Amino acid sequence: MKKAALALAVLSAVATAPVLAQSSRDYISIVGSSTVYPFATVVAEQFGKATKFKTPKIESTGSGGGIKLFCAGVGVQHPDITNASRAIKKSELEQCAANGVKEVVEVKIGYDGLSIAQSKAGKGMQLTRKEVFLALAKQVPNPNGTQTLVDNPYKTWKDVNAALPAIKIEVLGPPPTSGTRDAFVELVMDEGCDAFDFIKAMKKADKNAHKAACQTIREDGAYVEAGENDNLIVQKLEANPAALGIFGFSFLDQNRDKVRGLAIEGVQPEFETISNGSYPVSRPLFFYVKKAHVAVIPGMKEYLDEFISKKAMGEEGYLAERGLIPLPKDEYMSVSKGVTALDVMK
Repeated sequence: MKKAALALAVLSAVATAPVLAQSSRDYISIVGSSTVYPFATVVAEQFGKATKFKTPKIESTGSGGGIKLFCAGVGVQHPDITNASRAIKKSELEQCAANGVKEVVEVKIGYDGLSIAQSKAGKGMQLTRKEVFLALAKQVPNPNGTQTLVDNPYKTWKDVNAALPAIKIEVLGPPPTSGTRDAFVELVMDEGCDAFDFIKAMKKADKNAHKAACQTIREDGAYVEAGENDNLIVQKLEANPAALGIFGFSFLDQNRDKVRGLAIEGVQPEFETISNGSYPVSRPLFFYVKKAHVAVIPGMKEYLDEFISKKAMGEEGYLAERGLIPLPKDEYMSVSKGVTALDVMK
């Protein structure tokens, strides 16, 4: 009986342990952000050509979706790396740890501007974050001047500001699982919302009420969730010059023959304006590495070395040519050192 019980315990432990010692996967599995996807793809292709290892397989699942897959566990059935257009949340790290993913290496790769774009055939206009908030929030300050919130009554941009064109508000953007959506809410909606003193005052009185007021996007068709595929947004903008679309600067830069970015607070989304901080809607980009996989999945260390190399992430690297805003020199050196040492997040 004792021997049977012991054998059962051993079998159970083997069944539940991460299957890493003898990997059945000979390629790197990467998921996550659609914004980081083009950069990761370029690195993966370069890595595949220059080394003996297979080209990594990359899926564009959105930042939130990628982190969820990444944090599901350790073992070859789970991704090795997840790309993210926002920093991983404390709650997500806790979920990682609960599933056995206890050592995570954060890699900041550079910066990206969040652009609001339109077809080159569209009527040009400039926007402020306050105007974007008024156009897209589910509830907005009462137009009669009272300090109350009402369901959004605005149908056209001219309704928001008489100086803007009389065209229907239609904005194509990412879903809630996207890091681009998170960045848009934080950098545009929150900032535009706090332009109203009575809403800003809610932060101290009732944080949940403030969050709901600032971050809840209307659902009456003015904002259209276009999935994680930025190419689809570009296609829809081409088909409808009156519509606007939200995606990262790098994607705008790659499609300048079809779309153009709109100035925000009077500043155009450009490599220089994002780099020098004058463009108000910019964010860092990341990927996260499962340290337990580095020594087991073939090519992991070499992929990291390729990504953080000066020829890739440097000021004149091939990722900058694709639209990534490089890290300042001191920050680059710090990131490079941490990744080489596989320093884990605390």
